[in-house]
Amino acid sequence: MAATTTKKTAAKTAAKKTAQPKPAAVKKAAEEPAFTGKKKILFVASEATPFIQTGGLAEVIGSLSKALAATDKFDVRVVIPLYSDIKKEFRDKFTYLGNLYVHLAWRNQYCGVFSYEKDGVIFYFIDNEFYFKRPGCYGYFDDGERFAFFSRAVLEIMPFLNFYPEVMHCHDWQAALAAIYLKTNYCFREEYQFIRALFTIHNIEYQGQYSLDILSSLFDIYGKYQYLVEYNNSINLMKGAIEVCERFSTVSPKYAEEIKDPYYAHGLDPIIRNNAFKLRGILNGIDDVGYNCELDSHLFANFTPDDMSGKAVCKKELQKMLNLPVKPDTPIISMISRLVSHKGLDLVTNVIEEALQDDIQLVILGTGDYQYESFFRALAQKYPDKVSANIVFNGDLSRKIYSGSDIFLMPSKSEPCGLSQMIACRYATVPIVRETGGLFDSIKPLENGYTFSNYNAHDMLYVIRQAVKDYKNKKEWSKLRYRAATSDFSWRKSAKDYENLYLEMLK
Repeated sequence: MAATTTKKTAAKTAAKKTAQPKPAAVKKAAEEPAFTGKKKILFVASEATPFIQTGGLAEVIGSLSKALAATDKFDVRVVIPLYSDIKKEFRDKFTYLGNLYVHLAWRNQYCGVFSYEKDGVIFYFIDNEFYFKRPGCYGYFDDGERFAFFSRAVLEIMPFLNFYPEVMHCHDWQAALAAIYLKTNYCFREEYQFIRALFTIHNIEYQGQYSLDILSSLFDIYGKYQYLVEYNNSINLMKGAIEVCERFSTVSPKYAEEIKDPYYAHGLDPIIRNNAFKLRGILNGIDDVGYNCELDSHLFANFTPDDMSGKAVCKKELQKMLNLPVKPDTPIISMISRLVSHKGLDLVTNVIEEALQDDIQLVILGTGDYQYESFFRALAQKYPDKVSANIVFNGDLSRKIYSGSDIFLMPSKSEPCGLSQMIACRYATVPIVRETGGLFDSIKPLENGYTFSNYNAHDMLYVIRQAVKDYKNKKEWSKLRYRAATSDFSWRKSAKDYENLYLEMLK
């Protein structure tokens, strides 16, 4: 809503569009006490499951917050924007807490606050239709302004909620300004002085880079703090967050080492190395309840690591569904991925026709660059009995492919963590991965999958052929897929690592 809207009108509009507010709700928000004896953690992110998701970030926020809350040691809360794409089934359950105005440079913008509790976690939603009533989450010309408002709102709602976290955990460049504002504009306010800031890099490629010309007029950062965000004659919000936070982290130990190298760091390696004493690498987990071959309703048949008979049904029905010949002894190799170059698609396109000379079937699911979408469509037309190309994003089909495949191919050039290889393991599908980032940390050769180290198409082809050969040895293959299916990728260990990091920061 525009800045000129009166507080009374804004409140009425917000109430009308989402939940019906009760007058007592605002009062309750202001008087809400913190949970006694628990450390207060606030996640600041641009998306979170189950409300809105464009990638792995949302799963991390939804699953990690839930795992930390389950320890009963933390009062965990999450704040994200109130996007218009958040489904009505959720929005109808949100509680309207009230509204305030957020000052950002020359702007004074309306900010509505809604809440929802799930799995022991309180989620807050920042409402402003001017910034967030549009399709999707990202990709707009004013993304910098949108997330500057969001970050400023995060700091402004703390006194409104009477909730001052001990650790504010910010994720990726969209939340970087929350940490920067905390340590600059807000550091002189008594109630903010003891909030520690943790910044997690989920993908260093996206850094929040803008022209220095708009530093004050858009981001409300002035001369004395310019040095924090200035990098290579431009604004770099990720750089600023790394500089100001007490700690920063990545989503796997291997990636924490890789981003010190120019090959992986997208120009930020000097900043990473200078601040390496603050850096931690913690491998993400997955929701092992949501991804459960024994209970998943999306599957053609359920199964367990001890009884794989249902997996054979999943494979047979998948072949029928995708119009592939039903061949129980022909391994299905699958890829569920964004079809972009850093996912290793150039390796695949170089040698896949050689691989198809062997007795295999290939199933592709995903969307991305036109050149790769076109390549796999043409490949499926050329080899209709061997290749199924599904150029869509389909969550139900992805579960059916995970469970019906034998081998999962993930040859990424870089992969901060990766979740697909872990999900494949949960469905007893053996991964082949390149040894980078979280793929290196999660998949171990012949323990729960196959790996190759050089970014080379024929190195990948060699490992694919080795896996296909091993597949023919049913006794040994059964042992390998059992080890894959029983690999522990839950959030329990990761949550413990974050718990230790939070406590270290609070010493």
